[in-house]
Amino acid sequence: MDFPTLITSRDVPQHFLKSAFLAGHVSYKALTSDLRISYRLYIPPEHINANPSATDQKLPLAVVIHGTRPSDRAKDDEPPTLPLLVVIHGTRRNSDTLNASAPWCHSLRCAILAPLFPGGLDGPNDIDSYKSLSSKTLRSDLALFSILDEVSQRWPGIDTDKIFLIGFSGGGQFVHRFFYLYPERLHAVSIGAPGHMTRLDETLSWPQGIKDVQEKFDRGVSVEKLQAVKDIQFVVGEEDNVVHGGDEFWKWLEEVKMKKVEKGGDGKDGQLAPMRAGRLQMAREVIEEWKAVGIEARFDALPGVAHSSIGVMDVIKSFLEPLISRAISDNISS
Repeated sequence: MDFPTLITSRDVPQHFLKSAFLAGHVSYKALTSDLRISYRLYIPPEHINANPSATDQKLPLAVVIHGTRPSDRAKDDEPPTLPLLVVIHGTRRNSDTLNASAPWCHSLRCAILAPLFPGGLDGPNDIDSYKSLSSKTLRSDLALFSILDEVSQRWPGIDTDKIFLIGFSGGGQFVHRFFYLYPERLHAVSIGAPGHMTRLDETLSWPQGIKDVQEKFDRGVSVEKLQAVKDIQFVVGEEDNVVHGGDEFWKWLEEVKMKKVEKGGDGKDGQLAPMRAGRLQMAREVIEEWKAVGIEARFDALPGVAHSSIGVMDVIKSFLEPLISRAISDNISS
């Protein structure tokens, strides 16, 4: 198949970026390396540097459409590269977190990336495969890196080397596991109310523990590197302390799995282990475990809030705001 040459933000005049769907709400795009996965962005048109100088980079092959070459600009006149906030969806895969955070881009001066890992990748009942980073047919960690590569090619004015990463519920599961494996790629991380947690326990297999991470990911978990990430937030509502679905639901689900095993199946079908405790309780336990090994995290338990991504957004914004400002200042000074 003959694909057209990639058109990037360099090739479009700044005032046409929104019309070309390269700024503002950018519609979902399929990931080239895995067409099952897609992603969308929100890019503030007034802050994106569409055509940054790149004296040590080759110009893209795309034809320039009324644009200006990097050499046509004075480096001192350029706005800094935009920090990138990556938002990982929960199990329901709605856009609540993205829609709530998109307006931040104008005041915080950042871009937002929202990957979509659809259900059903590992079987007809699969809703969880992306959360563990490694499943039968998906490496969601590598998929995110491929997305970041595509973003860096199409929008060279966005910084994809280190990111700000947030996720709530199922997204919080992805986020804390990504933090374990790739702390060096994170400016900061906000972990919102995950229903299952991976412990830093070398006697338990992934995703319950980290016993076999070298085998699964060809890399280990370095507590020293985790300690180096100074901006970690754990956020959960104080009312978010019930087991999802109730004990009866998980008992029923276990019975369904056993019936599948009796019929020759593996009884897994992409599902995680049963939820044994409320999210607030799990958060407190993990925070204490991290603290014992020198991993310091800000813990926000919000009064009157249950399991609601919208209910925690203001405190996530207050956490991120000074950190994104600092990243912009560091970009300017460098």
